[in-house]
Amino acid sequence: MKDFKKYYIIPADPEEIYLALTNPATIQLWTGAEAEMSTEPDSEFSLWEGSIVGKNISFEESKQIVQEWYFGDQNEESIVTIKLHPHKQGCSVELQHSNIPDEVYEEMVNGWNENYFGLLKAFYD
Repeated sequence: MKDFKKYYIIPADPEEIYLALTNPATIQLWTGAEAEMSTEPDSEFSLWEGSIVGKNISFEESKQIVQEWYFGDQNEESIVTIKLHPHKQGCSVELQHSNIPDEVYEEMVNGWNENYFGLLKAFYD
């Protein structure tokens, strides 16, 4: 199991980024795919037509999102924490993803950089 941590600068306010990550209609705008998402703790979510699935753990509006991502028969929970900080160029997004299975680590890192936050940044550029 591996952990991944990275900061991304996105040219939008933390409030906008929070909505872009939690509102299904907004998620669909920047991903191009239907999404199932709720800000209710313990609710299940699905992104990219089921490519990413998991459970929402907690939310702090415009500040933090904590989720568990599912990877098959995994013994330890894979936790994603996204913290949003105001930045002079918009929003600094702090990503922490723990317990990524070794066999999908590189794919996950590329997914975060290109598909997830790469697409979100391009959407606001």
